[in-house]
Order: sequence, then C-alpha cells, then structure tokens
Amino acid sequence: MSSEPDRPAGASAAPRPAAELVAVRPDREVLTHQRLPYFLGISAATAGSKGLSMHIVVIPPGGVAQAHSHQDFETAIYVLEGRVETRYGPGLHQSVVSEAGDFLFIPPDVPHQAFNLSSTEPARAIIARNDADEQERVLPYDPAADG
Repeated sequence: MSSEPDRPAGASAAPRPAAELVAVRPDREVLTHQRLPYFLGISAATAGSKGLSMHIVVIPPGGVAQAHSHQDFETAIYVLEGRVETRYGPGLHQSVVSEAGDFLFIPPDVPHQAFNLSSTEPARAIIARNDADEQERVLPYDPAADG
C-alpha cells in the first residue's frame, strides 16, 4: 500500500513526494460542504501539501453558499470575476462586498456566507487556506441560533 494520499475526483494530478513540484489541472467541478462548486487545486490529496490549500470556487448566478466557518484556520480570497457580498460575524449581521480584483481575508472561526450579487453571471474566485485538508474543518453555521 502506498503512503501517498489518494487523489480526489476533480483534479488530474497524482500526489508527489514533498521534494517535487506538482502541477494540478482542475478538470471538473466538485461540490463542497459550502454547497458551491470548487475546482480542486493544491491540497494534501492533490499535491502532498502539508499546510496549504488553494482552489477555484464558482458561485452560480444568484447563488448562495451554505453559511459556515473554518475551524482554526484562515482563508484568503481573490475575486477573479463578479461581485460577491459576504455576510459575516455573529448572526451574519455584518457585510462586505468584493468584486473582481479585490482580496478578502477571513480569520479563523468567523462564520460567513457568500452571495453572488448577479442574477446572470457567475462569480469566480481563488480560495487559499492554511490547511491542506480544508474541507475537513468546515463547520455549518446557523445564524438564527446566534443572534
């Protein structure tokens, strides 16, 4: 049995030992805990990463992510196209709008929910986290239970 991690569906790269460079071509969508389509990029499973993940997320026109938080790790987002409102904090009462060219930082454990503000165009972003197995620590969040 190999000690290399299994490659998840949706990424066409075999994991490599940490001393090698790995190129990953995200070749199909994967539905995530956030209920949004991701194109898998770098993670423990696709590239043997130890502390980093990076993917492309697509929010369909009028689409909304499942409200959630990321337990104990940070998230950095770069918006490639579209306009996204991210509601965050207790009860999701705070809000920020990001558009193409903007960066967004989400601290660990902050509940948040993304909304594509366009009813006709998808929003696309690069998502990076300091966790190589980032989907393992995605926690659903119920804003009604928090205020």
